[in-house]
Amino acid sequence: MMATQQYKAWSVVIASTLAFTVCFMIWMMFAVIGIPIKETLGLNETQFGILIATPVLTGSLIRLPLGMWTDKFGGRIVFFILMLSTVVPIYLISKCTEYWQFLVAGLFVGVAGGSFTVGISYCARWFPKNQQGLAMGIFGAGNTGAAVTKLVAPLIVVGFGWAMVPQVYAIMMLVMAILFWFFTFSDPSHSTSKSVTMREQLVVLKDPKVWKYSQYYSIVFGGYVALALWMTKYYIGEYGFDLKTAALMAAAFSIPGGVLRAVGGYYSDKFGAHTVTWWVLWVSLVCLFFLSYPQTDISIITIKGQQTFHVGLDATWFTVIMFTMGIAFAIGKASVFKYISDDYPHNIGVISGVVGLAGGLGGFLMPIMFGALLDFTGVRSSAFMLMFGIVWVSLIWMYWTEVRPVKIDRHHARQALKQAVSS
Repeated sequence: MMATQQYKAWSVVIASTLAFTVCFMIWMMFAVIGIPIKETLGLNETQFGILIATPVLTGSLIRLPLGMWTDKFGGRIVFFILMLSTVVPIYLISKCTEYWQFLVAGLFVGVAGGSFTVGISYCARWFPKNQQGLAMGIFGAGNTGAAVTKLVAPLIVVGFGWAMVPQVYAIMMLVMAILFWFFTFSDPSHSTSKSVTMREQLVVLKDPKVWKYSQYYSIVFGGYVALALWMTKYYIGEYGFDLKTAALMAAAFSIPGGVLRAVGGYYSDKFGAHTVTWWVLWVSLVCLFFLSYPQTDISIITIKGQQTFHVGLDATWFTVIMFTMGIAFAIGKASVFKYISDDYPHNIGVISGVVGLAGGLGGFLMPIMFGALLDFTGVRSSAFMLMFGIVWVSLIWMYWTEVRPVKIDRHHARQALKQAVSS
């Protein structure tokens, strides 16, 4: 009996989401095992930032070619080959002993992060336009792999040592690749013509909207990746937790950042990409304002003498605000891709490759900048100060290109209506 189109579509989404979850677990692996590696090698904050961000670099840079190959050859074969190609490099991390070896292995393992661009295009094409936001949101929930790593990897580290983590993950990736192949399907009509040239595909880079969506995504995805990598160590340094507790607390940000992406897809289908993204950026800005404030003691001279007040977030409030921002980022990741499926239905792969590359580069550069800022200023919350500035710039850009033109159009429409009525 032949499988129905609907069965195929949902089988593709479920299998792709599970595969992406495993890929994301592996992509975020250094967020946990990087901490014992840092202690063993005696790395400073900047070197640690480079270590955890290295897989993100290749996972970002490869997104554009992967998006083009997905448009051209179909998502199933590209996703399968991608997963198989990372199995050996993942295992080899357990055999590394020097800093440069971790960096080189990390570059190859980072290919797993490129799976997002393949899967988002592969899943979207199985659904009608009014369901694409939901389908892409469900697939994007694989971001939860960042939280799964924070829950699973510390237990393996404490029980068996950090080197066991890449060995377990290599086996997991191999098994997932095989399962993916058996539970997914191909549809030749989803691929673009084999004769489409690279130049024809890359003409989209001239479109300013693509660059704007890239900027949005560098916050909601790049910021998510950067903080998912950075937060375990932040909790250890700022609040004195051990590795297991710090990773568990950090998961409070990572879990909604993945799971609720499907909710973002639903709301984007219902209210439109612009409205949802606008509110996501405002909520993020408010959260970052409070997160940016460093632990501060203020001394005031009163008539009764000097009084000192402490201002700063304790671990509970910090986690609540991070959880809130995780929700906003999750919804924003889906809403930015709703822009793409609305505006570029025929080359989702290439556009999502460009935008995904920009988001991934944000996730690569920010942890390094976090480390450099911490080395330079000694203030841990400087990471959030940097992100506050980035979100502020994006809101201004969105206002001038999306909000203001709509206001002007409405004003002109009202003026035209008045003239029509008076005449």
